[in-house]
Amino acid sequence: MRDNPPDDPNSAAIDNLEQLGLSTYAARTLVALVGLGSGTAKDVSEVADVPRTRVYDSVEELTEKGLVDVQHSTPKQFWPVSAETLGRAFEREFQYRLSRLRTALDALDSGPRRTEQEGVWTVDGHEAVTSRVTEFFDSAEDEIVYMTVEELLTDEIVESLARAAERGVQIQLAGISPTVQASIQESIPGAEMFESLWVWSDTPAGRLLMIDGTRTLVSVRQERSESDPSEHAETAIWGRGETNSLVVVLRAIFTWRLSNAEG
Repeated sequence: MRDNPPDDPNSAAIDNLEQLGLSTYAARTLVALVGLGSGTAKDVSEVADVPRTRVYDSVEELTEKGLVDVQHSTPKQFWPVSAETLGRAFEREFQYRLSRLRTALDALDSGPRRTEQEGVWTVDGHEAVTSRVTEFFDSAEDEIVYMTVEELLTDEIVESLARAAERGVQIQLAGISPTVQASIQESIPGAEMFESLWVWSDTPAGRLLMIDGTRTLVSVRQERSESDPSEHAETAIWGRGETNSLVVVLRAIFTWRLSNAEG
């Protein structure tokens, strides 16, 4: 657990710099120098939780990445590059790492994915579920049937649906209030709305999804985290393939519901 609140800029900067690959001491040193504008090892040690001897090691790490310049005076002065330059440097590093990762993964992918996936797969966590849903949207060729609670109908989801509609994919949505429907149809004019199977607010259901009649996903919302009540907790299961058990069941439900809606 962090000692500092999550909105503390020092804590946020250090945490993110560590995530981007800096050592803890290097991250603390860089944040201290950004706050100071420039300084000596003594200056950094006084404002950051870094022993003075480790400041020099940290500066060496930072200079190798082009993030800090050194004035060889007595004592040495350290000067960080601008926030804009820092951002560009880490963006280049991230893109380089991402490119190498993709190349490595492509080399490991020995053959095409099987169209028919056996069994049912689990996805845990709101961001992971959303990522899987948008991946399914992006792969749709003919039809998307999507039922959801409004709090999960984010801009990211709407944008992904709009991209599918631009490719000529038929979009059918349910679980959305008239006000939100009007907004959705501005972004996706061809989207068709149908009545939900149930009152979503009375259930823990999060989303039901069918793509081209061959891929399905269903999620449930869980109780929110006590440490962060604003965080969505969500778990989903999904299946792929015309004979997949989850696909067969949800396809039958959707087919029945859409047939009744048309009638």
